[in-house]
Amino acid sequence: MGLSRRADYLAANGGKRVATPGFVLLVRARDDDESLVRYGITVTKKIGGAVVRNRMKRRFRALIRELLPEHGIAGADHVLIGRAGGVERDFGELRRELSRALSKAAR
Repeated sequence: MGLSRRADYLAANGGKRVATPGFVLLVRARDDDESLVRYGITVTKKIGGAVVRNRMKRRFRALIRELLPEHGIAGADHVLIGRAGGVERDFGELRRELSRALSKAAR
């Protein structure tokens, strides 16, 4: 399930932060009783034009669909923030980085 409110993104900023060359992962446990894994994606205009940003968001959504159900932290919000090098990175490399970042955030 995706994050929709700005307050959720701001709250996630107070959680754990794991930086990789392609993106920054923010993970924050919610204080509710739901075990739902929620996610959000942010790609700023510094990264590029609309075509570049949308391509990066599509790649992030594919990664999230693949990895978050198994490796995501239950009851937490996950936010991926795109970095400038993330668009050109190999998809397999991004997958490995996200897997490592999720395991690091779970500790």
